Amino acid sequence: MPNHIHFLIGLNPAEALSTLVKEVKRCSTNFFNEQNWPRGKFGWQGGYGGFSYSRSQLDKVKKYIENQEKYHERKTFREEYIEMLKRFEVVYDEKFIFEDVE
Repeated sequence: MPNHIHFLIGLNPAEALSTLVKEVKRCSTNFFNEQNWPRGKFGWQGGYGGFSYSRSQLDKVKKYIENQEKYHERKTFREEYIEMLKRFEVVYDEKFIFEDVE
């Protein structure tokens, strides 16, 4: 998708998700800027969302990620994200939720 990324990983519980996300953002930002993709300076948004799933749900999550384009014909990323926050009972403040980008 042009405005967000989903990735599915297995993470050792002793490792911090925030450390992984920081490294992914750092490395990908450096790569994109070295390649000049897109033109100008690339940068990630300040936050991220991390959701955990059981092994029994992995096939469903994989299928969901593989079908993003089709899914987003019906629902924007912002709508999807808020729905996930509610489903996982994450307390959030609407003013900190990003706006959709075309």
